[in-house]
Amino acid sequence: MSIKEIAKRANTSISTVSRVLNSPGYQCKQKELSEKIWEIAKELNYLPNTAAQNLRRGIRSDTKEKFTVDVFLTRYDSLEQDYFFRELYQLLKEELLAQGCFLGQLLTTMDVTNFTLDATKTPESIPYRSIKQPMVETKPVLDIENKKNTGLILFGKCPPELYPALKKRYTYIVGIDRNPTEYLYDEVICNGATAAEKALEYLISLGHRSIAYIGNCSYESRYIGYYQSLFQHKIPLNHENIHVSNQTEAEGYKIMMSILESKNRPTAIFCANDTTAMGVLKAMRKKRKRGYVPSIISIDNIEGAEYTTPPLTTITIPKQEMVHFAISLLLDRKNGNHHAPVRLELPCSLCIRESCTYVNE
Repeated sequence: MSIKEIAKRANTSISTVSRVLNSPGYQCKQKELSEKIWEIAKELNYLPNTAAQNLRRGIRSDTKEKFTVDVFLTRYDSLEQDYFFRELYQLLKEELLAQGCFLGQLLTTMDVTNFTLDATKTPESIPYRSIKQPMVETKPVLDIENKKNTGLILFGKCPPELYPALKKRYTYIVGIDRNPTEYLYDEVICNGATAAEKALEYLISLGHRSIAYIGNCSYESRYIGYYQSLFQHKIPLNHENIHVSNQTEAEGYKIMMSILESKNRPTAIFCANDTTAMGVLKAMRKKRKRGYVPSIISIDNIEGAEYTTPPLTTITIPKQEMVHFAISLLLDRKNGNHHAPVRLELPCSLCIRESCTYVNE
């Protein structure tokens, strides 16, 4: 399928389509147009025409079936619930085209659970989503058809009760996350504990000692980094400052509204992700408390972080590199170049903006 057909369906120029599909990171002035072009390209199974380029270079074209990559959104039911994973997905589409691969299905927990349905529609395992320790109903693992020439990228940590089904269905699996596993599969991580420590170090350097945490606490490296930093600086852990959430904008808003009504308000708030921080800042604009302007810091550095009010101080996660190495690991394993689980850990960095200030307690 040609770029000309994509341009026609997207009602734009051929040159615009070419720039979007062949220039990683390029965005149209209208963001919706870029997304529309990618969606049409996916529907038409478009791949860049590298054959002519290769012929000019004296390289024989690869006539093998193109490798397909499915994506499992492990934590949420939609990309709209976490802007970090939404950006990862966009970068993934660009990287797959650059490496000559197809984008496959976007799966949720329910989709993966359905892999194991028997004739009576009873799932082999059901992860009960909550902030508490998951409960699991188990049945013997059924025969699951293996998807040939297809890899799987996990956006987030895979629920352990679902991994057996995924392993049966996919020969090639790699995870992208902030929480390392026990080497269950290949993974590209930016350690959440390290990111949290950088965030806390910065807040503490500004004089903060009453620092709240909003985020998941169950097997969560960002929470571990939070309380370890307090411990290292001999700051008592105040359980009233710990607010457990599923790290969505809506929950960030709800929790911040509660904090604003409390008597002992923290001077700083560490959010486990930018999405949560967006909700926190929205609540602060909605309901101001005279003389109370806490410092807000989070993790991810998504596209909208610099445009919040005030601009959000955050920890930058190298999303582009994480996606690149994830696909490279999938292809490397597919080609038989490695067999043991591989973990690639990438660094994070502090991005200082205006949402954090000094405090005198």
